[in-house]
Amino acid sequence: MTTTPTSSATPLLRIRDLHAGYGRAEVLHGIDLQADKGSVVTVIGPNGAGKSTLLNALMGVLPAKGTIEYMGQPVAALSLEERVMLGIALVPEKRELFGTMPVEDNLVLGGFRQVRLRNRQWRDQLDHVYTLFPRLKERRAQLAGTLSGGERQMLAVGRALMSRPTLLMLDEPSLGLAPLVVQEIFRTVDALRATGVTILLVEQNARAALEVADQGYVLEMGSVSLSGRAEDLAVDSRVIDTYLGAAKAR
Repeated sequence: MTTTPTSSATPLLRIRDLHAGYGRAEVLHGIDLQADKGSVVTVIGPNGAGKSTLLNALMGVLPAKGTIEYMGQPVAALSLEERVMLGIALVPEKRELFGTMPVEDNLVLGGFRQVRLRNRQWRDQLDHVYTLFPRLKERRAQLAGTLSGGERQMLAVGRALMSRPTLLMLDEPSLGLAPLVVQEIFRTVDALRATGVTILLVEQNARAALEVADQGYVLEMGSVSLSGRAEDLAVDSRVIDTYLGAAKAR
């Protein structure tokens, strides 16, 4: 049985009956999801379940049908740039960094939204990013393409944070990273929640995702099969058998 989290306050993000895909191939079939302000919401599921499709549809990269409300306002008809200007940021799975540019130049490019908003103190956000990721400060003059996998992920997150987003969407942030780096990335997710940023976290590492999240959704074959509090999903026998059992055995 699927349970939907409820809140007395208007959620920052509310999705109802969302359908999206590629051409005539529909990948998402009637997704319902919500994220309250300042929370971490995770979407877990197997490879090919439609997790990345969901984030791309919310960002406006893919056309979608259904209701997408952000801060109580419909945004489904808005362009990608308009959604960015509203405070939505996506860190894609492939990170999409400018490899031939220094770390700090990549970060500065992330400040585009704040420049457009005429925030004269937008560069102050660099200090915040460097506090979260001291290694980026150490390597600020280094070319992004020469960074390690973990450092590239930190840079991708840091670049998104330069826009001062209200909603930060992370697509598989732990993918291909060493266990110690994964722990650091998830510690950062937890620290960001404390600053009031709402995070929508798509992950195959179900155990780590459920440990850091407030709410969780299980996506299978383009539909939500389970949802509820992350701590409840972590002890649900269906989630344990399918997503946590192998990790527990190792």
